[in-house]
Amino acid sequence: MLKTSLLCLFVFLQSFFLYAFNPLAGREFYELKVYHFKTADQEQKLDNFLQKAYLPALHRIGIAKVGVFKPIVNPATPAATEDRLLYVFIPFRSRDDFFKLEDKLAKDNQFQSDGKEYLDALYNTPPYDRMETILLNAFEKSPHFNLPALSGTPKDRVYELRSYEGHTEKISKNKIDMFNQGDEIGLFKRLGFNAVFYAEVVAGSRMPNLMYLTTFENKASRDAHWDAFGKDEYWKKLSAMPNYQKNVSKNDTRFLYPTDYSDI
Repeated sequence: MLKTSLLCLFVFLQSFFLYAFNPLAGREFYELKVYHFKTADQEQKLDNFLQKAYLPALHRIGIAKVGVFKPIVNPATPAATEDRLLYVFIPFRSRDDFFKLEDKLAKDNQFQSDGKEYLDALYNTPPYDRMETILLNAFEKSPHFNLPALSGTPKDRVYELRSYEGHTEKISKNKIDMFNQGDEIGLFKRLGFNAVFYAEVVAGSRMPNLMYLTTFENKASRDAHWDAFGKDEYWKKLSAMPNYQKNVSKNDTRFLYPTDYSDI
């Protein structure tokens, strides 16, 4: 009895200290897939696969909310020459859950059946041209993703995906600190930017980097929010601090809308 009690105490203390001293404990881990394609047929195959096979399979293994987004098309850009994109945002409770995903899907017979057209596509009829995978750690001050509190028609919404690259790893950490310790996250929250996530890129084609996704009912709302942000006294004070100068080398902004079958 004593040995059992001591063993239980040891396991509890081990778990406690691992959690207490792990800077990533309690913070989610994200995957952002970016499909590149060119044709309407490829788009249809991707939509069918995601809606009828992939998202249902993720739901079955406990990932309740998955975001699927498409770019808001610029009418001035001819669709035939544009690299067309589709984004899939998957939140995981931990890195381990991400690395276990493929094994779980491989054992899911329903997924294999529902996704057969995509999974068994031939080399001369691929459902996409290429696919990127971006892996991210949620920020310390925003450890979990949030569902946007929007009520308008999904296709009228503007989801703004921003990517802030840094000159070096240390400089990029400084910008992340600006969000966390500088409370730029709190400023976004106070002004109602309805952010889905804030995260540091740990693997991707553009590094060092951080990304975040804010949401708005429409373009007019988006513009009004950013106008208020630029005029905010706290932002003026924060952005003028000497320790937060020149900490972004490139800002890449993408405007997206959620598909009809997106959970987010």
